[in-house]
Amino acid sequence: MEYALVVRWLVLFAALWAVGLPLSTRLFRRLPGHGAGLTLPVSLVVLTLPVYYVGQFTFGPAALAAGVGTFLVASALTGLDLPALRHGEVQLAADLDIDRRAVAEAAAVFLVAFLFAVALRALDPAVHASGGEKFLDFGLLQSLARASVLPPEDMWFAGEPVRYYYGGHLVSILLAWLTGTEPEFAYNLALAGFFGFLVTAAFELGRGLSRAAGSHGKFGGLLAAFFVGFASNLVTAVRFAPLALPDSMQRPIAQAIAERSQYSVSEVLSGASQFSYWDASRVVPGTINEFPLFAWLNGDLHAHMMGTPFLLLAAGLTFAYFRTPEDAVGERRLLVGVTTLVGALQVVVDTWSFPSVFGVLFLGLVFAPARPSTLLLSRDRLRALVGDNAVASEVARILGTVLVVGLAGGAAVALASPFLLGAVAGGGSERTIEILTPTQRSGFGSLLLVHGAFITAFVLHYARRLGSQQENDPSRAQILAVLGGLVTLTVVAAVHSFAALALVVPLVLVGWILLRLSDDPRFETVLVVAGAGLVTLVELIFVNEQAGPGRMNTVFKTYMQVWVLWGSATGAILARFAGDAVQASDLSLPKVDFRIPAGAIRVVGVVVVVLLVASTSVYGGLAIGKHTNSPRQDTTLDATAFAEWRHPNESAAITWLDESVDGNPTMLAAPGTTWSATVNDKREGVMYGWRGNPESSLTGVPTVAGWAHEVGYRGPEAYYDRVRDVDQMYVGNESTQKELIAEYDVQYVWVGPGERARYGEIHTDVAWLTPVHRSGSVVVYEVEEARLR
Repeated sequence: MEYALVVRWLVLFAALWAVGLPLSTRLFRRLPGHGAGLTLPVSLVVLTLPVYYVGQFTFGPAALAAGVGTFLVASALTGLDLPALRHGEVQLAADLDIDRRAVAEAAAVFLVAFLFAVALRALDPAVHASGGEKFLDFGLLQSLARASVLPPEDMWFAGEPVRYYYGGHLVSILLAWLTGTEPEFAYNLALAGFFGFLVTAAFELGRGLSRAAGSHGKFGGLLAAFFVGFASNLVTAVRFAPLALPDSMQRPIAQAIAERSQYSVSEVLSGASQFSYWDASRVVPGTINEFPLFAWLNGDLHAHMMGTPFLLLAAGLTFAYFRTPEDAVGERRLLVGVTTLVGALQVVVDTWSFPSVFGVLFLGLVFAPARPSTLLLSRDRLRALVGDNAVASEVARILGTVLVVGLAGGAAVALASPFLLGAVAGGGSERTIEILTPTQRSGFGSLLLVHGAFITAFVLHYARRLGSQQENDPSRAQILAVLGGLVTLTVVAAVHSFAALALVVPLVLVGWILLRLSDDPRFETVLVVAGAGLVTLVELIFVNEQAGPGRMNTVFKTYMQVWVLWGSATGAILARFAGDAVQASDLSLPKVDFRIPAGAIRVVGVVVVVLLVASTSVYGGLAIGKHTNSPRQDTTLDATAFAEWRHPNESAAITWLDESVDGNPTMLAAPGTTWSATVNDKREGVMYGWRGNPESSLTGVPTVAGWAHEVGYRGPEAYYDRVRDVDQMYVGNESTQKELIAEYDVQYVWVGPGERARYGEIHTDVAWLTPVHRSGSVVVYEVEEARLR
């Protein structure tokens, strides 16, 4: 394995951390640990945004210099003693309160997470086309490496800019440039880096939430890191549970499990021998319900994964706002402003999670002790408008939050307008928002298999918070009233096939009341409500688009956000239960009254912590074990080495194209679809298969019509018109060929096994084509433009 590259990336991360630490320390000064574990996402935002804007005019060394320069200046302004600097002395500002212990703990977590992901990727580094979006993701990385301006040219639609969110790939290529790493190695190292960013951010949130609640911070952070980075849903543990029962009970229970998952009865009873890491991501019928460990095992460098650290950064900024007193107006405005910048970058990294950045901000503002209207009005002016009227005060709070978040979101949209006006407004196939029918909604069984571990923790959390209310506290009475109504909700849910109404909506309702009426609102409850809101939303509506049938893509892109928000909250919640049990000297049940027995909750809580950690670890143990024991050619971080091992007849030509051809010349290759109006394509498995444009996907050299994903990006008419033209350029008469070659400015023609399988015999004996490379089963021709006329 390429150990020197790993060390080089670790040195870069250490430098980013050191330079970014003053920024995060200032932003999170009111949080325990001062945001040490959020430093790398902060650094990447400050580094990447200037590169993105300068890149609209020129992308390369000048853009990178702008990003690095901005980053260094921002760090110096926030971290150095400026009066001393004027006298030529370089020293940290006296009021810069860096928590060195918190930094050391977060750095240790990052190191473990990064090296864990590096080890996983080294065992399976290939960007093969099957089972994911690796051809798309690696192609985007290569396209950015070749680009001279942003957005990069689309490797599957030559001559046009890419219409896909590429911000995470932009971050990755910047890390590659700063370390002098080629894209084939940067792919897996960036994947490991993003895993480290995510797990460390979850650790920081869990640690801060736990310490803010008075429990063991490090334990809460480690639990949060576990639930975000290693835990899985319950389907694997539930699948194997019947094997521990008597034989007479195994088959009926296996039958019940099979009816609520995609396993058969025989697979349930077969045990670990039939285990596949893939199945746990396909529990809810017709959807993809990924979680981080599955995603990084699968190995796509994909937007829904790379957006997660920035989503947790936004949650951390909101947590900092939540703890900032009302009179610190400037500080609160700064936190909202920085969240706006994070949101702007998130549009380009993962557009699907952009609304969640501001959804979390909305919840943080509306539930924070500080009134959001004071961001816009003085306290005296607000008092004059609202007075002492409780209803008016509540209306002002909600309206103020809507206005502040609306302004922040609008500013983020304006900052992201170069991307939105190109990639989104340019459109492709039609997208509509549709309402789910009862038969499309998730059932009780599938929701519990996916979210059951989190729901269990949150029910305990709410029970504890309810039990802590005094008998004469009005919030307690209101919560009890809501709980009474849940029985009705459950009945309605059963009748109307709306399981989320009973399992998830109560988390929103009770959480809202706890946050608004409690004297001690907890931010972990904000994260619970945020995740529950997202789960509820995707049980009501979905985006109907070309990317996947029905609600598949909506659930796919949303559930990863739910997982990281809920996983971070779960760490702090479970740490509180476990910590109480350790500290409690008397766990006897209190005298029975209308309050929930606190001692009982503690006992149950400890048992639940152990069970949840154990049950959500089964998948990881099996998946990593199978991953480690799988046969492989070699241990490497080279994402393209598999081509030489598995496709030797074409890999040499792909390597030649990557190394010998500069910039973005247009290449003609067989289209990424078997559809044709004129020829009989005998290729198999084009989409998500090797025959789907390996030459452009692995090099970034754009082809005229690549994968049929472009139907979603451009629309069917634009894509299939190009497919017709590609067919004519290969098998049409010479005058048509010359006309279309000139129209698309084709400079290279690729003739390999894929082209022969689609077109049969291809006539290349023409004056305007010159062979420039032959190897294996591939010939690459260069178009002689002078002879084309």
